[in-house]
Amino acid sequence: MKLDRFINRPVLSTVISIFMVILGVIGLVFLPITQYPDIAPPTIQVSTTYTGANAQTILNSVIAPLEESINGVENMLYMTSTATNTGSASINVYFKQGTDPDMAAVNVQNRVAKAQNLLPAEVTRVGVITEKRQTSMLMVFSLFSPDDRYSLEFLENYAKINVLPLIQRVSGVGAADVMATDYSMRIWLKPDVMAQYGLMPADIAGILAEQNIEAAPGQFGDQGNQSFQYVLTYKGRLQTPEEFGNMVIRANDDGQILYLKDVADIELGRLTYGFKNFQNGHNAVSAMVYQAAGSNATAIIGDITNLLEDIKKDLPPGMEIETTLNANDFLFASIHEVIKTLIEAFILVFFVVYVFLQDFRSTLIPAIAIPVSLIGTFFALYLMGFSLNLLTLCALVLAIAIVVDDAIVVVEGVHAKLDQGYKSPRKASIDAMRELSGAIISITLVMMSVFIPVSFMPGTSGTFYRQFGLTMAFAIGFSAINALTLSPALCAILLKPHNKDGHENKKTSFIDRFHIAFNAAYNTMLSKYKNGVTHFVHHKKLSFAGVIVGVIVLVILMNITPTGLVPNEDTGTIMITADLQPGTSQERTEKILMEVDSIIATHPAVKSRTQILGFSFIGGQGNTYGSFIVKLKNWDERTGKGMDANSVIGTLYMKFATEIKDARVLCFAPPMIP
Repeated sequence: MKLDRFINRPVLSTVISIFMVILGVIGLVFLPITQYPDIAPPTIQVSTTYTGANAQTILNSVIAPLEESINGVENMLYMTSTATNTGSASINVYFKQGTDPDMAAVNVQNRVAKAQNLLPAEVTRVGVITEKRQTSMLMVFSLFSPDDRYSLEFLENYAKINVLPLIQRVSGVGAADVMATDYSMRIWLKPDVMAQYGLMPADIAGILAEQNIEAAPGQFGDQGNQSFQYVLTYKGRLQTPEEFGNMVIRANDDGQILYLKDVADIELGRLTYGFKNFQNGHNAVSAMVYQAAGSNATAIIGDITNLLEDIKKDLPPGMEIETTLNANDFLFASIHEVIKTLIEAFILVFFVVYVFLQDFRSTLIPAIAIPVSLIGTFFALYLMGFSLNLLTLCALVLAIAIVVDDAIVVVEGVHAKLDQGYKSPRKASIDAMRELSGAIISITLVMMSVFIPVSFMPGTSGTFYRQFGLTMAFAIGFSAINALTLSPALCAILLKPHNKDGHENKKTSFIDRFHIAFNAAYNTMLSKYKNGVTHFVHHKKLSFAGVIVGVIVLVILMNITPTGLVPNEDTGTIMITADLQPGTSQERTEKILMEVDSIIATHPAVKSRTQILGFSFIGGQGNTYGSFIVKLKNWDERTGKGMDANSVIGTLYMKFATEIKDARVLCFAPPMIP
């Protein structure tokens, strides 16, 4: 193949490489940053509330009709349902990867509408909510008062009014579940007094429905030749406990009036007392943020973090916000390590190439080829809709050793021509590329054909290895383009003719003496290697026996080596759940959880802890459940023995087993794949 044009016109070759770099930089700017490729299927959640019902009632009257109607919706994979004794019901419907989440939500909503007439009247009155959501938490943050100057009701109300609406407006936030409830007028009926007056709870409910309403009285004076027209106003819903207490229940014939305050205790409290939050042992309200399908998790977390910093400036004195879980912490720490490895690999490759080529000008050519090929790959990743994640970055680390080969082949080919007596580097480059261009193209196609078939793998593994394999293939392809254009042009410019001894004219220096010593040692090792190869060539049976033994060992090791999709690592966060015997009171559960919290606080690796009473990550909701999100100190502060996440989990397990007798406490690390 004739590539004279690129050698005779080095500006053209340079422009091609610069164009590749510019496109790569553009792709790098717009590439989303994630920990792993997005493998989570689109998820639609259907949720509602049946106040006062137990889990079995919800399963029979709410979950069953909805499941029967939703089952079989287009592109559906499976669905899971949850019913709790607190009256909540939820159904998560999972769809095939690539399904449009908006159309999935519409299809599920249509199926839910068909089942509306089968649901209890109390449920239809509350409403059935259908929404898109992802099942992994991006962030968990808590609003709390370190000096306990604010009550739990105040913290919840402040979060619901001033914090949560701002979080929900952040672009890409699919849901923000705050573990809080609204203010509510609590009317605690006195059964003994109610019995004396012959009253039932339904009687009180009827009185509330009649007297606590928003009415439209209308207007008068619009007809009848009046001078003025008046719009009537009505007090509307009652606001204070005193107003509710003065509601008239009954007026007796003797003139006595029975008020609501006579048969009930009235206070402004929480809508539900089914759960509580604590942050580092103080009353708190926690919020869990989920992303919308197809959004950029890293950008969302960054926007929320900036927003929380702005919110902190306006918090009342004695109120703080602390982030307990942030998916970006481990992501950026991991990417930092991968980028450091990438730089180390580049430096190592540069050093090795220089040691063997023994010429700085020759080494500079492969050194230029590496960044051009790798940066150009980012544009291909952007076009493919990939992300900058651990897999694509690791592929680039491995690609360094491959993309440098093409440039080395070109340099060696030109040096071979110069050793033959060529006095013109340009002529040597032209003749060398006529011989090498076909080989470069063929080996590039062979290498790409090794990685491209990975992209056809189905399932979750296919999603992972598709990005890894295609990243390698793109890098190899750009390396070939560089080797056919820029590398020969640089050879024609940078390399010099050899002298009669086959070496360039140089004064003897320390570097020259190093080269001489290295060559002598290398030639000695090469001679031994040749003798070893010759021995195996002359003893073919020994060679075949070695291959057979190697295969046997390979099979044995493959069978005994543990398998997994991705390795478990220290993410800086651990989860803890606790559940007690069914029927345990909330007060008893809270006491046990406080004991668990005190044990967690004693570990030196723990930075903060969030306690959620009435909710379990794996068990459901109710008085007997509790959960903790434990944030560990930064990795730099946990360098000693026993300070990694697995060791912390093991230590806590031992303490829980010996000190907590009335609850089952489980510790685990969050899943590596969101």
